[in-house]
Amino acid sequence: MSSEQSLDPQLIEQTRMHIRTLVNEITQLSRSDLSPEEYSAEFLPRVVSALAAVGGVFWLSEGQNRLVLAYQMNLQDTRLTESEESQQRHARLLQKVLTSGEPTLVVPRSGTGETNGEANPTDFLLVLGPVRTESETVGLVEVFQRPDAPAPAQKGYLRFVSQMCELAGDYFKSRQLRSLSDRQALWSKLEEFTRLIHAGLEPRETAYVLANEARRLIECDRVSVAVRRGTDCVIEAISGQDVVNKRSNTVRLLNRLCRVVARGREPVWYCGDTSNQAPQIEDAVQEYVDESQSKTVIVLPLSRPMPPPDDEAEADRPKDPMPPVGALVVEQIEDSRITPQLRRRVDVVATHASLALANAVEHNEVFLMPLWRSIGKSRTLAQARMLPKAALVAAATVALAAFLAFFPWPFKLHARGTLEPAERSDVFAGIDGVVEEVFVRHGLRVQKGQELVRLRNSELKQSMLEIDGQLAANQKQIATILKELAENRLLTTQDRNRLSGERAELEAKQISLRAQKAVLQEKAKELTVISPRDGEVVTWDVYNRLINRPVNRGQVLLRVADTSGDWELEMHMPEDRMGEIALARQALRQKDPNQDLAVEYVLATDPGRVRRGKIKEVYISAEVLGEEGNVVLIKVGVDKNDFTPEQLRPGAGVSGKVLCGTRPVGYVWFRDLVAFIRTRVLFTLW
Repeated sequence: MSSEQSLDPQLIEQTRMHIRTLVNEITQLSRSDLSPEEYSAEFLPRVVSALAAVGGVFWLSEGQNRLVLAYQMNLQDTRLTESEESQQRHARLLQKVLTSGEPTLVVPRSGTGETNGEANPTDFLLVLGPVRTESETVGLVEVFQRPDAPAPAQKGYLRFVSQMCELAGDYFKSRQLRSLSDRQALWSKLEEFTRLIHAGLEPRETAYVLANEARRLIECDRVSVAVRRGTDCVIEAISGQDVVNKRSNTVRLLNRLCRVVARGREPVWYCGDTSNQAPQIEDAVQEYVDESQSKTVIVLPLSRPMPPPDDEAEADRPKDPMPPVGALVVEQIEDSRITPQLRRRVDVVATHASLALANAVEHNEVFLMPLWRSIGKSRTLAQARMLPKAALVAAATVALAAFLAFFPWPFKLHARGTLEPAERSDVFAGIDGVVEEVFVRHGLRVQKGQELVRLRNSELKQSMLEIDGQLAANQKQIATILKELAENRLLTTQDRNRLSGERAELEAKQISLRAQKAVLQEKAKELTVISPRDGEVVTWDVYNRLINRPVNRGQVLLRVADTSGDWELEMHMPEDRMGEIALARQALRQKDPNQDLAVEYVLATDPGRVRRGKIKEVYISAEVLGEEGNVVLIKVGVDKNDFTPEQLRPGAGVSGKVLCGTRPVGYVWFRDLVAFIRTRVLFTLW
């Protein structure tokens, strides 16, 4: 009886039904939307079960004929891992089948005979079937089968694996078609995205379009766009919101996060862990996440792409990155995963957003851009009936500009000051003390050496009393020793020597005490303050200002001035105007070394009359003077005969102008604006 007749027909039919079921399941799997790893994990067990094999491997191709293991069953039973040489020969066998693209049966322990050739080093029959699409081999199915099967059964194994590989090929074909379809849809979205974000050149509108369109393209929960404003980054648009409430705590914290990231110029990809971030970035991220409850936060600084190098030398030279023009914030509320697809789409959006936002910001920073934009949009000037008026306005504008740029105008620099006697002296305290007596009054004329103020110093008086006491005691001890030496004839030589030594010490101490007393007496002379010159006391209410007042050494007590002599102006010129004065003095002295700049001034007590003087001296250093800031003192000589006696008051207020020649009228009128632009704008940029 043959073996086929000995088999149970019912068992054969059950086996066929099981195989059909597995094939149907594989067919359904090939139509599913599983990932390649999930598909191989479902496909291979069914193939192995249908063939009643020992195990198998589903290999996937990653390009350049490189295979990676997607799923395996009982690979350890082949003992391939026990020998590196066996693994290498087995890998060459797989590469050969993958290259040929033909299903193959390889008997156990077979090979080319070469030491490093391809071979089957296992004890199993290998059934190898390539998985192909229309254009490439995308995988390889390897089944470990028992070697004792007859030749017809082995051919059946090969046919079955080939048919299953065709079904797997259909799966990969469908996947490629879906990928191409998704890619086409993505390209359509990307094309629409780039068209919209590059449509305008206004930063706020660009940010609004970018936030809403980027959210659709990335497929995330929220996208925010920050735009640089000076040294800060301000949130200008949030997807799904028409207006950004900049006072809200969430927006305020997001502003801080964008500002910190923009300064660091490094992207931040947060999905729950901030251990690898800088401390300031970590604090900003944590504060924002605690407020917004977002699981994923991606912050990318947006900078203009670096221009291509002009030559090879410039290409090798390192360059600093361009400063950010803004920041892009991508958020996921519930999902904390950063998938490769999300990362690729965010990078693509950031690349296009950087260029669009940089163009908008650069265009908006052009000087007087709103005016040029309004002129460009206006069609009124282009109408025939308006051309004469437009030409007239243009001619008037050109004439005004020429007038401002070329017409000479007297250039005067203003400063405030006081009228003072040229000969004056401040009277200082020569020692610490308390004012005990004041002998002069305001307006009193005094002579040089005349006593003005007397001070009292209790410590000095106490020191002098102590010195006098020490002198008296010391003198008494010297007298006692002299008497002892003269009257006591019973003293031994040793005692006489001792007393003579003590006498010498006391006499030396006496000399030191007298010197100290002389120093104290010199200090005591400083208690009487005398006038350093002839003149008039010009300090107000001297008595009430000084009597019983504690003063320190070097403190100014009063001022004595010669009001009958010459007078001068002390003008406090702001430091930022001294450059023009120095140039004007230099130009004038090149013509006549003995000349100096003229000054026009008016007295606060006589504002109706303009007087003139000349600069006598310009101090080389500047000082901080109260609210006036940094000023330079300029002394101006005046004619005493221009004033009445009542007008010659020390300290009288003066408003003066230094005549610095001529300048274009536009510069004279707008000098402060020009100086502001030079110092606060151009100098800062430089």
